[in-house]
Amino acid sequence: MNICGCLVHIAPDYTDAARAAMAETQGVELHAEAEDGRFVVVVEDTADRLASDTIMDLHQIPGVISLSLTYHHFEDLAETAPRSDAPSQPSSRRPMQ
Repeated sequence: MNICGCLVHIAPDYTDAARAAMAETQGVELHAEAEDGRFVVVVEDTADRLASDTIMDLHQIPGVISLSLTYHHFEDLAETAPRSDAPSQPSSRRPMQ
């Protein structure tokens, strides 16, 4: 799982077209928009593309002035998922004194 929070600044004359282009991009979610053309966007990996590739594509949308990565979280789901073949272990915790 790869999640990237981005701040995208778009020129005023291009806001509508850029919003539509971002909304149509797989793996992109628009979460907030300011009147001055700033957008809060989350980009995630998809089955076909890495989030980093999608972010590079967003840079190419006409009217995009800047795109800044403001948050990043990566988690290997295979490592965090509980294994079904792992034996259950009794708790070795001691009560607090």
